[in-house]
Amino acid sequence: MPHECVYTGRRTKIGRQCTYRGKAKYLGGVGIKITGRSARKFKPNLQKVRVVIDGKPARVWASAKAIRSGLVTKRLKRSQTYKAPAKVEA
Repeated sequence: MPHECVYTGRRTKIGRQCTYRGKAKYLGGVGIKITGRSARKFKPNLQKVRVVIDGKPARVWASAKAIRSGLVTKRLKRSQTYKAPAKVEA
């Protein structure tokens, strides 16, 4: 089962890659022809990120587009959540 973006639902899609032969008509040829078709996969740019979902940190797959567009709310680093005790001055 392929990984899927939690926010956008992007996942691996299947398609075909075409192989061509010939010279385009506008360049003086008789036109290009398809000589073969092979299966290929279109994979989204998925990243494993640490996010906050319902107030709890989780590690999920998110597409790069979702991260760039601001759909993903990343969780704070451990150093940012720790509060140092206040210094007592004498």
